[in-house]
Amino acid sequence: MKRLVVLAVVAGCTQDVDPAWQLDHDRVIAVRATPDHIVFGQASDIDALLGFKGAPPAEADPDTLMIVSPTNLASAVSHPVGNHWRVTAPADAQLAAARTQLGLDVGAPVPAQLRMVFANGMVGLKVVWLGDTGDNPALGAILIDGVDQAAATQRTVGKAVDVPLAVDFDANLFDVNWLTSCGTMHDFDLAHAYLRVEPEDPQSGTFAIVVRDKLGGVDWRQWPIAAQ
Repeated sequence: MKRLVVLAVVAGCTQDVDPAWQLDHDRVIAVRATPDHIVFGQASDIDALLGFKGAPPAEADPDTLMIVSPTNLASAVSHPVGNHWRVTAPADAQLAAARTQLGLDVGAPVPAQLRMVFANGMVGLKVVWLGDTGDNPALGAILIDGVDQAAATQRTVGKAVDVPLAVDFDANLFDVNWLTSCGTMHDFDLAHAYLRVEPEDPQSGTFAIVVRDKLGGVDWRQWPIAAQ
């Protein structure tokens, strides 16, 4: 069966000179659709994690959002009062027309490509899959120096020592990114990484992990962090 694979992309940060793991700059870190695979009548809510120069990251809703492809599904987007922007999976007839437009096989999931703009002008892109079911990655134990921090609200680490970081995700199925504005991250794109805070590094900031599956499903956690 032919299946079009489109990965989620985020924009808003071009020609960056900061390391990829550095949280202390303006960018769209990740866009989340919950859930990211939906069938007729189901809805997916859209939010994002944004990074800022000189300020902690924040979860945010777009100011505007539209489906740019396939064009016949533009009406699937709505913005209920007091809620997130939302994509609702349409009826089978509309999905069949979308498959024809994209050259997909009968019954194949349809990638609805979203473009959104945030209040500060950052732009994000996201794919929501229509016509099948699936959830975002589930973040389980997140080990920082051997201690599970999944439910933590803040974290302290030692100075001038390697602080091991670990999650249990298969590199063939998931992409892991460890991010920080405190210290220096090493092996930031591996399931097992480490953080080191030298005296010349920022001694406090924010620490985060973002996990994506190969079709763009995503989840994240973030904590205030300080070295002592």
